[in-house]
Amino acid sequence: MHSRQGELSFPNGWGGKRKGAGRPSRRSTASHHKRPMHHRWQPVHVTLRVVRPLPSLRRQSIFAAVRRTFPKTARSWFRLVHFSVQDDHVHLIVEAKDRQSLSRGMAGVAIRMARAVNRVLQRRGPTWSCRYHSRALTTPREVRNAIVYVIFNLRKHVPGARGLDTCSSAPWLEGWETPPTASPFDELESPPVRSPQTWLARTGWKRLGLIRCGEEPKAKRAPLW
Repeated sequence: MHSRQGELSFPNGWGGKRKGAGRPSRRSTASHHKRPMHHRWQPVHVTLRVVRPLPSLRRQSIFAAVRRTFPKTARSWFRLVHFSVQDDHVHLIVEAKDRQSLSRGMAGVAIRMARAVNRVLQRRGPTWSCRYHSRALTTPREVRNAIVYVIFNLRKHVPGARGLDTCSSAPWLEGWETPPTASPFDELESPPVRSPQTWLARTGWKRLGLIRCGEEPKAKRAPLW
């Protein structure tokens, strides 16, 4: 057989490149452009959304499994400092050394959570619908607003909700005007979050006032990614 590469022909219009050919792909709302440079002094607000349909992430067994993964994600170059788990999405505030550390750290968080969810549900397949959305927080006011948005996020979805959301990091917040009287969790349990190390997330936002239990989350700006 003496045919050479590059001399194959496709009679009757079959074969070759054509519009719409190939395996169909799931449509994603996340941008696939390169993410912007990240600076270590900037906390980052991250949002992850689940595929549909999945049971609520706030189901006790699912949330407990997800929360147990959070302490395992801490690294010297990456830390989770606030979170909120809602029915079909998760809000996080994280700190990272640089862009690569942010990407690696978030990959670890997403993978651990996905495995926990699938293990509880005894399923396989993807858990997250697309790449995570992220927004750098660059001022004390942005950080304060983001913390309020995250820990009180249930109030955005369930009007009239009050008290601490036990599916958030509210019980571990260092910055209450009036600290909660008791934690709903075992004091011997490893905290799911780490204390922030950036000036903005540790000290800067507090100059605008500590957080009151009656606050409401403000409208969130459209994510950059």
